Amino acid sequence: MSQDPDVNDVAGALQVSISLLRRRLRQAPVEGDLTAPETSALARLDRGGPATSAALARLEQISPQSMGATLGALEVRGLVERRPDPGDGRQAIISLTEAGLRVLRNRRSARTEQLAKALSAGFTRPELEQLMAAAPLIERLAQSI
Repeated sequence: MSQDPDVNDVAGALQVSISLLRRRLRQAPVEGDLTAPETSALARLDRGGPATSAALARLEQISPQSMGATLGALEVRGLVERRPDPGDGRQAIISLTEAGLRVLRNRRSARTEQLAKALSAGFTRPELEQLMAAAPLIERLAQSI
């Protein structure tokens, strides 16, 4: 008879394995690579649509100055654009450009290809099925934090 898994043991195992996976994916070079804050800002704009720098800083839980620097670097590269806020001329609305969307998609595709290559080289069909079954659970876990 198997014993129920200890929640703390599960949490610890997930923390270690997910951290290692994230680190390895970040370490592998991707053409036109972005910093983690740049990637996160582009992804937020992609998912949530145009926003102010202050709103993005709140969502990312970073200082407005840090977000301003990140958005400035993205703007210089033509990945985001600023437009005056029609409701408040003192603020600017930041939106993703076509180039920004393309870079974000290329980055996602490159990371997906890296994962697919590793999965095809070292995992059995039953293991792939287990990972596929776990993916929605990990996503739900992430959304509940």
